[in-house]
Amino acid sequence: VQLQASGGGLVQAGGSLRLTCVASGNFIRIHDMGWYRQAPGHERELVALVLVTGRPMYADSVQDRFTVSRDNAKNTVYLQMNNLEPEDTAAYYCTANLSRVDTDGRLREIGVWGQGTQVTVSS
Repeated sequence: VQLQASGGGLVQAGGSLRLTCVASGNFIRIHDMGWYRQAPGHERELVALVLVTGRPMYADSVQDRFTVSRDNAKNTVYLQMNNLEPEDTAAYYCTANLSRVDTDGRLREIGVWGQGTQVTVSS
C-alpha cells in the first residue's frame, strides 16, 4: 500500500496551494485520511483529518483557512490551503488508516504514511 502526495511548492504569503494524496495497492477499505506537517526543529503535528463519515477535523491554526476533502471513488484526499502564512512552511505528510487482508488471511487495520511534500510560504 502506498500514499503518493503532490502539490507542494513555493508561494507568497496570502497565496493558495492544493495538496493531493492518492492511495494505491491492495486494501479493502480506507477509513480516516488526512494530513500532518513537520517544520524543521518541530514535532510532526496534525493539520486536518477527514473521517470515513466525511466529517472534517482541523487544527486550530488552520481552521477557516484550510479545507480537507476526500474522493472515495479515487482513494484520494485533498488539502486546499488558502491565505497561507509563513508559519505554514513545513513538509506535509498524508496519512490513512485502512483495512487489508494480510498474508495470513486475516483482516487488519493499518496506518500508512506518504512521503512528504514541501510547502514554503515566503513573507
